[in-house]
Amino acid sequence: MRTTTGAGLCVLAMTILGSSVTFSRAIVDYPPLTGQAARYAVAALLLFGLSTMGARGPRPGPRDLAILTALAATGLGAFNLCILIGLRHADPAVVGTVIGAAPLGLAISAPLLRRDRPSGVVVAAAAVIVAGIVIFYGGGSSDAIGLLAAFGAFLGEVLFSLLADAVLPRLGAVRTSAYSCALAVPLLLLCAVVVRESPRAPTLTQALTLGYLATALTVGAFLAWFNGLRRLGVDRAGLFVGVLPVSTLVVTALVDHRLPGLTRTGGVLLVAAGLSIGLFHRGPVAMLSRTGRPGSAARPDRTPPSPAASPRSPQASGTG
Repeated sequence: MRTTTGAGLCVLAMTILGSSVTFSRAIVDYPPLTGQAARYAVAALLLFGLSTMGARGPRPGPRDLAILTALAATGLGAFNLCILIGLRHADPAVVGTVIGAAPLGLAISAPLLRRDRPSGVVVAAAAVIVAGIVIFYGGGSSDAIGLLAAFGAFLGEVLFSLLADAVLPRLGAVRTSAYSCALAVPLLLLCAVVVRESPRAPTLTQALTLGYLATALTVGAFLAWFNGLRRLGVDRAGLFVGVLPVSTLVVTALVDHRLPGLTRTGGVLLVAAGLSIGLFHRGPVAMLSRTGRPGSAARPDRTPPSPAASPRSPQASGTG
């Protein structure tokens, strides 16, 4: 039941993210970093409001704030900046494919940080998912700067998950989301100044789209994702980054009334196969220990693992 619920929450988060890629086409011409800062500011206000409605939880201590700042700087600020730079020097297919390797990165790095060996089955499943993503996005061209920026976005994607894993058990999904969004706002505005973005008031359509990104994508998807992570563990939850191309394909086909091509459909089927391998084999399931601290894969002498991973894509990039 815990695995099923966690899987459902992660799928929901990636489905919301997939829809955002389609609807973000309405803000292609709006300054991206300024738009992201506005989106996270609105989301932070909503999330802090939600945090006051339930039982009073712990406030982040100095260590928590350091981790949350690193999370906002790498997983939100640097992630968006790297994609912005990457799309100026590389095709979207290249950027999407490199970031799409995140399931494999998490399947390997998360157990190593727990001082465990990566699960061979989960690593194999992640490799299948990455292969499906490569097929889905296809080829593309890039220069050295584009590849470095895409790799930077990949690192941001992985670090977002690993750093969230360190604070989720103590702060919970709502406060982790709220503080990371709030801390990302000044960082994104600083990035906008560095790249000399010219902020301007959005049109009505752009304002509505940014509102959707703030509420559905950031608040809704963050909460679904983080709660899913607490039930699955980083390595297995990371596999669901591979659901993004699937949800993007389905939503785009519905909105545009156009069936996808055979190549993209084949990539999606490969992603689905990888998810099935990783989630439903009869190996040990990563999950939080009763103490709320990350453990290792289920063994008689040790308690099981913990959570964390992604959804907060840059607007109109077509990537996760």
